[in-house]
Amino acid sequence: MTLNPIVEAVTARIIARSRDSRGRYLDLVAREAEKGLNRHNLGCSNLAHAFAAAEGDKPAIMAGKAFNIGIVTAYNDMLSAHQPYGRYPEQMKIFAREAGATAQVAGGVPAMCDGVTQGQSSMELSLFSRDTIALSAAVSLSHAMYDGVAMLGICDKIVPGLLIGALRFGHLPTVLIPAGPMPSGLPNKEKQRIRQLHAEGKVGQVELLEAESASYHSPGTCTFYGTANSNQMMMEMMGLHVPNAAFVQPGTKLRQELTRAAVRRLTEIGHGGNDWRPIGHVVDEKAIVNAVVGLLATGGSTNHALHLPAIARAAGIQLDWEDMDRLSAAVPLIANVYPAGQADVNQFHQAGGMAFTIRELLGAGLVHGDILTVADGGLSAYAAEPGLEGDALVWTPAPETSRDESILRPVAAPFRPDGGMRLVQGNLGRGTFKTSAVDPARWTIEAPARVFEDQAQVNAAFKAGELDRDVVVVVRFQGPRANGMPELHKLTPPLGVLQDRGYKVALVTDGRMSGASGKVPAAIHMSPEALGGGPLARVRDGDMIRLCAVNGTIDVLMNETEFRAREPAAAPAAADGTGRELFALFRQAAGTAESGASPILSAAGL
Repeated sequence: MTLNPIVEAVTARIIARSRDSRGRYLDLVAREAEKGLNRHNLGCSNLAHAFAAAEGDKPAIMAGKAFNIGIVTAYNDMLSAHQPYGRYPEQMKIFAREAGATAQVAGGVPAMCDGVTQGQSSMELSLFSRDTIALSAAVSLSHAMYDGVAMLGICDKIVPGLLIGALRFGHLPTVLIPAGPMPSGLPNKEKQRIRQLHAEGKVGQVELLEAESASYHSPGTCTFYGTANSNQMMMEMMGLHVPNAAFVQPGTKLRQELTRAAVRRLTEIGHGGNDWRPIGHVVDEKAIVNAVVGLLATGGSTNHALHLPAIARAAGIQLDWEDMDRLSAAVPLIANVYPAGQADVNQFHQAGGMAFTIRELLGAGLVHGDILTVADGGLSAYAAEPGLEGDALVWTPAPETSRDESILRPVAAPFRPDGGMRLVQGNLGRGTFKTSAVDPARWTIEAPARVFEDQAQVNAAFKAGELDRDVVVVVRFQGPRANGMPELHKLTPPLGVLQDRGYKVALVTDGRMSGASGKVPAAIHMSPEALGGGPLARVRDGDMIRLCAVNGTIDVLMNETEFRAREPAAAPAAADGTGRELFALFRQAAGTAESGASPILSAAGL
């Protein structure tokens, strides 16, 4: 199939813009592969320290001939998605021995749960946990003992952070190994309904907790299509999993065999063989475009408008929101998963999941099939479903038709003709508007502004009845340099209630919304942020704001000269407590939202 001309043009635009930075990156990969740190150059004392605790694998590592895998794990048993990883390292060491290789846990990285920290002061650490994870992964891999890397991580900031860290060791073959989603619990729409009833005071705390516990109920990834599951989709689109590993549930024989296959495949794509597939070559401009296309086709999380540019920068690739906006115009929405629809990721997987999605996108020429992937055969290898024949792992071609067209449709008959992630820009700056879960009748909102400086103020005004009208809620000083750019997910229920009461409601913020942001129109990630004099700092209560996803605009409707002449509002004092003061350096160095809001990449000049 001929590549779609818009996809081709955007890819060419990214390649041209990235030529110098990508060239420098590939030079780094080549240098590190040939002359960088590796265990063959380590002294005897260094090596003795490195394999002192390797027990049964000690002779093989000491001999220096076995392929040695470094496992970087995000395990903890508070986070449901990562709890299954507890036993993975010991299993993976067995799988490595089966292939004549060895494995060691190179290090652990933090993995915070945004579901726990939503609305709490600790949410101000969330985005920067991504960069902390990248630093932790780099420290883990700095011991020069590893021929390949297995990354154990799933959720919001964890996968982007692991990738950023791994890409700075771009000469090493790297496989991401998921653990899978928890079984389906309380339907997500019912959970949302109860949350709104609680926001209205019609449901008590006990009933709300029962509903939440019935939704988030066991080990595994949460089943709504937020950032965590969008991460897993992107790893398939970029070829960093073994095919279709993303949404197989924990604790199953198939899940175990996919992990075994990942370990074995890693030993086959190392530098010493004839099929070297380092992550720095796998993650190229085409792979990044494929990730964006997958995000758009499935209605994935808006958080990736931040994470994908940051991941790309770590590989010397320059991706911006205009690239994503152009691709959105070409890529149809073919999945209908909560918050856009009723289904969860288990139902999406059963309907055909990533195998069907990739087959459709390949067939329509919307993705690059010729990318280098950790699996043999390019992206077409990912248009297949794994299964077991006896104890043997096998893949069969994706179904020709969706098993449930209320969840997953062909490109020829999509839910919507575009990908639903728009760039909006105007005299208030540039931001992201996710339209895929918003009724098209609400894509244009014009109403007076009500200005706040945190989400607690919004909730207090809602409870006091001050927002019972047409309103554009402006929440500013929520950008990366102001307070770490927390998600403002607690705003979803009250704003949803106002919309259900018949009011025209929109949110405009330089902060983030969760991957679970839904039906309320929102311009998020507004850049430049209010701190430092961005346009949101000059908005006042009562200003008329017009937000339009149809035309891609966001403006305050007043004389431009008068608006620019206004004195910006003073920023709130930096908060302390919950460790926030320890991240002051990160806030000071953070880049713009459009560049990925990464302090470590900005400070490094990447």
